[in-house]
Amino acid sequence: MTSLRLGNTFPRMPVHRARSLSTATATLLKPLVRILLRNGVAAKSVYELLKHLYVQVGKEDFGIDGKKATVSRVAILTGLTRKEVQVILARPGRQQGHYEEGYNRAARVVTGWLRDADFGDGKGHPAPLPMTGKRTSFTALVKRYSGDIPVRALLDELVRVGAVKRLKNGRVGLVTRGYVPQKGVDEKLAILGNDTADLIATIGYNIFENPSRPRIQRKVMYDNVPVESAQAFQTVAEARAQEMLEALDHWLSHRDRDVNPTVRGKGRVRVGIGIYHFEERLDDDES
Repeated sequence: MTSLRLGNTFPRMPVHRARSLSTATATLLKPLVRILLRNGVAAKSVYELLKHLYVQVGKEDFGIDGKKATVSRVAILTGLTRKEVQVILARPGRQQGHYEEGYNRAARVVTGWLRDADFGDGKGHPAPLPMTGKRTSFTALVKRYSGDIPVRALLDELVRVGAVKRLKNGRVGLVTRGYVPQKGVDEKLAILGNDTADLIATIGYNIFENPSRPRIQRKVMYDNVPVESAQAFQTVAEARAQEMLEALDHWLSHRDRDVNPTVRGKGRVRVGIGIYHFEERLDDDES
């Protein structure tokens, strides 16, 4: 495996850490490269994107005395030439994809549908909803949990990705217990970026910020489990994880100003927790 080359920053990273970072980088990038190749993305395109991100992060996060880094400093940090840095900085900035905002709004509506007693039993059993009505309708649900987004637009999106279905009696019913698009590839790719970034940011915080209270980042894993037990584990894990996530969602919703405008306190923080199930076949026996 090709190792990462040390840059020109000071102090220099120890060689053994560079090797460890190379191994970790290759491990986390391999499944991403697999996705990129499946979508016909060439290595050169990824390199151009990576250069842009190196410059962006170098300028925004590695300045001195609270100021953004100069072109010269960014060039030193990234190993690019000053000319390359200037060309990249002159390009229009990459805008945040609209899928993230749609994901957040849709997820908020789905979780509200599950836990709000006005739209079900308040214990995870959502009721089929009429489209209109002041209190117990889909329109009321969207207005309560998604602000000013058009009701019809959100319904069409939820139906399109397989989270909601239209019923014969004119009502709409929730199909999934969370906003995980079943059909929309672009939406799933947006989740790939957002959720993976959150996990990496948490690990980076715990490694380099030396916090007195690290952010939680745990997993349970055994590597000699029969296929039958692995299948049963998926069912158990889904049920337990959903139960925990709904409980935490209930706690957070009472403290979120968008859902509860009466909440007081200083600052604005994005906070949450994620759970994921992983599985890898370690033998060649497919029977």
